[in-house]
Amino acid sequence: MSKRKTSPTVVDLFAGCGGLSLGLENAGFEPVFVNELNADAMESYLLNRSHLEHDLRDPKRHAFDIYDLTSSRNRLEDLTSFLKAEHGEIDLVAGGPPCQGFSGIGHRRTFTELTKSDMPSNHLYHQMAKFVEALQPRAFLFENVRGLLTARWSPDGDKGEIWGDVQQAFRDIGGKRGFKGYAIHAQLVYAKDYGVPQNRPRVLMVGIRDDINWSSISTVAGGLLPNPVGMAPDLIDLFGDLIDENWRKTGVTLRYPSSSQNETQRLLRTGIDGTVARKGSPLADMEYSNHSDDVVKKFRYMIKHNGEIPESMQTKKFAQRLLPMRWGDGGPSITATSLPDDYVHFSLPRVPTVREWARLQMFPDRYLFSGKRTTGGRRRAGDPESGDWSRDVPKYTQIGNAVPVALAHHVGLHLRKLIDR
Repeated sequence: MSKRKTSPTVVDLFAGCGGLSLGLENAGFEPVFVNELNADAMESYLLNRSHLEHDLRDPKRHAFDIYDLTSSRNRLEDLTSFLKAEHGEIDLVAGGPPCQGFSGIGHRRTFTELTKSDMPSNHLYHQMAKFVEALQPRAFLFENVRGLLTARWSPDGDKGEIWGDVQQAFRDIGGKRGFKGYAIHAQLVYAKDYGVPQNRPRVLMVGIRDDINWSSISTVAGGLLPNPVGMAPDLIDLFGDLIDENWRKTGVTLRYPSSSQNETQRLLRTGIDGTVARKGSPLADMEYSNHSDDVVKKFRYMIKHNGEIPESMQTKKFAQRLLPMRWGDGGPSITATSLPDDYVHFSLPRVPTVREWARLQMFPDRYLFSGKRTTGGRRRAGDPESGDWSRDVPKYTQIGNAVPVALAHHVGLHLRKLIDR
């Protein structure tokens, strides 16, 4: 007999460091199983969830390689039986299969000689569909990058053919005896429309099980996604309280240099116990990059001249952009990537810290990240041309790969209205 549920349950696949889960948790969902291949990202996920009712460090409640589960019918059936015995009906399966092969950012360095069909990560949507089919949750949520909409399996393939295959994999779930199908809708959304200080276009696909009675309460994705809410904070309001003029002398800021200055900062400084961190309270992940004098000079010039880089200071490797203190009329125009060197702080001649990067994704300051601060080259992208698919996933990359917490929160609130009993 299943235990009585106190919160709607979610299984998070390809969870990364946990941005999607955190937003869903803030909406009232309880993670009961998590999958993430990278050990550092998984540790970041688990590190921040010791307060949950269910211990996700239990080997029955997490897995690294999803193929270890889906390649064995017995293992997936055992997991399904365990979760249903513990929780009854699973409410939501959510996931964003790795997108390096679909993203123009992730594809730009070491994948140039490969077709997308050669990359194992580009087929992981099939594994998510297998999970949905086995668990038969009330709903599923699939997230990926905009490039998926136009991606081809090969240079001479049809534009958008991969996206067509992804949708078909989930539509096929209802075609087998004993399995229920799903009403499926998808839409390209922009994170800035949901309180996130980034443009960050993302494809979201939602499926509601055919036997669930629901009615449309929005105009987005056939009613399955929330209407935009706006209200993305300006960057001065997002992390102006973290400005430390002694950054270069100390190399790291270990305590809050000032008090919170607005509601956004108070929210981000709120701990799990509801206490708001004060000036002088401990602060994590505010280590600074050790820029050379020439780089600092270049960044000072950019700050003074609204992001302009003189020809004498331009380099081939990076085309940094100055983060604006306040957004223009169109709202946020940036997308946080895995590369901290892409952007320059709006008032200090340096790149953003891990903590500032995390705030761009609306992670609260209590959220900690495991692993290296950053890395570079093929250690971050892997070397698939030589058959090496392993990658370092340092803190900046974990954050850049995450689903923005605020976006996930609004989607979670909307899904609860549709599927709550």
